[in-house]
Amino acid sequence: MLAFWFKIPLWQRVIAALVLGVITGLVWGPESETIKWIGDFFIKAIKMLVVPLIFFSLVAGVAALGDLKKLGSVGGRAMILFVITGQIAAWLGLALGTFFQPGNGVDTSAIEKGETPVPNETTAIDMILSIVPDSPVQVMADVRVLPLIVFALLIGIGILMAKEDGKPLAKIFDSGAIVMQKVTMIVMELTPFGVFALMAWVAGTLGIDALLSLAQLVGLNYLGCLLIIGIVYSGMIKFVAKLPPIDFFRGIVDAIAVSYSTASSNATLPVTLRCVERNLGVRNSVASFVVSLGATINMNGTAMYLGLATLFGAQIFGVDLTWGDYFLISITSTLGAVGAAGIPGAGLIMMALVFGSVGVPLETIAFVAGVDRIMDMMRTTTNVSGDAAVAVTVASMTGEIDREEMISADDV
Repeated sequence: MLAFWFKIPLWQRVIAALVLGVITGLVWGPESETIKWIGDFFIKAIKMLVVPLIFFSLVAGVAALGDLKKLGSVGGRAMILFVITGQIAAWLGLALGTFFQPGNGVDTSAIEKGETPVPNETTAIDMILSIVPDSPVQVMADVRVLPLIVFALLIGIGILMAKEDGKPLAKIFDSGAIVMQKVTMIVMELTPFGVFALMAWVAGTLGIDALLSLAQLVGLNYLGCLLIIGIVYSGMIKFVAKLPPIDFFRGIVDAIAVSYSTASSNATLPVTLRCVERNLGVRNSVASFVVSLGATINMNGTAMYLGLATLFGAQIFGVDLTWGDYFLISITSTLGAVGAAGIPGAGLIMMALVFGSVGVPLETIAFVAGVDRIMDMMRTTTNVSGDAAVAVTVASMTGEIDREEMISADDV
């Protein structure tokens, strides 16, 4: 029986749990709250992973550059494109959440909320000073995202500056990042049970209004991802790389199919590399560097979703957000996406960081966990497409692409 369970792909188990949870909640009613503890256990397991996953992943990602000089012509351009597209994605999520307001109209009076994070009331100067940690250990204990990320980046840069002497430590962090991804996959095996309990609780306690809000959130997630792919990436290929977008998308169709079905940038990495090199004509040195780095830090779909989900949580719980909060969300969403591992459910783990920065109750995670896998598949497709788009654009800017091979790839 156990072997049969694990033979079923995780996403299929999650979808089945989602449907069964909704049915159970509608039939059982408010009494379904008695099994909510199962979902709470799942959420606590996710929150447990936040600090070590970000720390190891970011340090390993920076150290993987191998040499600070690579941050020059290729690395510099790639990083600029990653940051620009990440910010565009985050603000797109905020715009969709502000305009459509998917969380309005949900009665949350039946929910017993836990401790709500303190809203951000610091000035710009205080914010700048706060990113330098007084104590890295205290920052990790308090799960403060910005100083944690700054500290992780500095460790990674220090490893690169140490060169040969830093390689042993780089291997430790690389191994740590791999181990944390494996631990995350173990926790993700709890997803069907957590989703079942949480969806039963949502459907039984809050009724059809909550389900409609979740359906709208899923629709906005797909809309945002399609806008990123269709406008941002196509514009990058057409106007910066000066190549036909239709040939680009034909060249990465295999990577799109694998990314959507696995919801994992890391699992799709070999396919993405093959498509970028063979179908799009990008030189191996550029393709391997940019795509591998992108699989770690280029998560535009996740950045868009974190902004959207934060507004969703603010709306259902009545949290008023200022323009300063919007700016902070855009920064933490982008940085949270950078810290997200390229595995299923990683975006869900980053939510606690973004929500806490502006005082959105963490119970929002319980709301969206049930439908996260459906959205994660499209977010991963967006992330992988972005890796390929940046690789092609950087290769075009540095003359490391065979344009004829790209344009003729779909004729082979």
